[in-house]
Amino acid sequence: MIMNKFGFLSLGLIGGSIALALRQICPGAHITAYARRQSTLDEALLAGAIDVGTTTINDLFSDCDLIFLCAPVAVNNQFLEQLKPVLSEKTILTDVGSVKGPIHETISRLGLDSRFIGGHPMAGSEKTGFSNASPVLLENAYYILTPTESVAKEAVAAYSSLVQSMGAIPIQLSAQEHDYVTAAISHVPHLVAAALANLVHDHDSAQETMKMIAAGGFKDITRIASSSPDMWESICMSNTENIANLLDDYIVSLQTISSAVRAKQNGFTYDLFAASKEYRDSFSDLPRGPITKVFACYVDIPDEAGAIASIASLLAQAGISIKNIGIIHNRDFEEGVLRVEFYEQTALNEAVTLLRSLHYSIYHRK
Repeated sequence: MIMNKFGFLSLGLIGGSIALALRQICPGAHITAYARRQSTLDEALLAGAIDVGTTTINDLFSDCDLIFLCAPVAVNNQFLEQLKPVLSEKTILTDVGSVKGPIHETISRLGLDSRFIGGHPMAGSEKTGFSNASPVLLENAYYILTPTESVAKEAVAAYSSLVQSMGAIPIQLSAQEHDYVTAAISHVPHLVAAALANLVHDHDSAQETMKMIAAGGFKDITRIASSSPDMWESICMSNTENIANLLDDYIVSLQTISSAVRAKQNGFTYDLFAASKEYRDSFSDLPRGPITKVFACYVDIPDEAGAIASIASLLAQAGISIKNIGIIHNRDFEEGVLRVEFYEQTALNEAVTLLRSLHYSIYHRK
């Protein structure tokens, strides 16, 4: 089954990234997109991501081999109602939503089971919109497929192959299993991050001392709290039972920890951290989730004029590109005042080797 005519309903971060990736792997493909704002379509046209843009759902989508529904969960369900009358018999439908149950229910109600393959690329960012889209966003990311029982196996195989060609890793699950898994590893963590950020906000002083000295660990664990409120409201209202049940279990675990800490229960926190460390250290380092891997090292430098410039110059002369560089005012290490971030692991490794050979003290957070 050959797919070379694609449609997109909405062009945000994920939809835009998939469109850009398809343009790279299928340069001759024809891509049609719907967006609420003409400015988004103009941006996508200028970037070469799409061939045709429209602000209405119409017959332009009737000849598509595969249509991606890329809006929030509730909006995708509305799109299906508008899309059904213009669909051709060959068109396969998919989505990129973080919750699968509701859209599978809508697909069944509309009698579209034979042409639907749910999709969820496990990649993203706290940033939103087409302007932040990237053709490599899906690389090394798990891409979960939730096909209906009646969709053709040939269509599933073709879609899976397309996902692989975009650099992602396809995994097939049922809609029910998907929603339970993502509630645990994505939806609940977003709520926890938001709650933790608000906890510090609510307990900070008028001088915002906590905010001022917040270290890397706090920033890392709360970064996803910067994600789109609209998107996450939609997710929480769509996967409510799974999220609520897991949150209840998490609350019980926090209450147990609180009681043990208050009672100064010897060994409890040691066992807690030891178990969590062992499990967390078993995770792959590949960037497959919303918190992408950061390639950074920390350098101990003297407090003198030109110290930072010297580091930047040495790396530039070696052909190593720097993504970001800056002084750390609150450090998790005893030393390592300068933080240098790179675009990829190879550049980080080369920089660490170079700077250590020049007798700089390097601290690399694993």
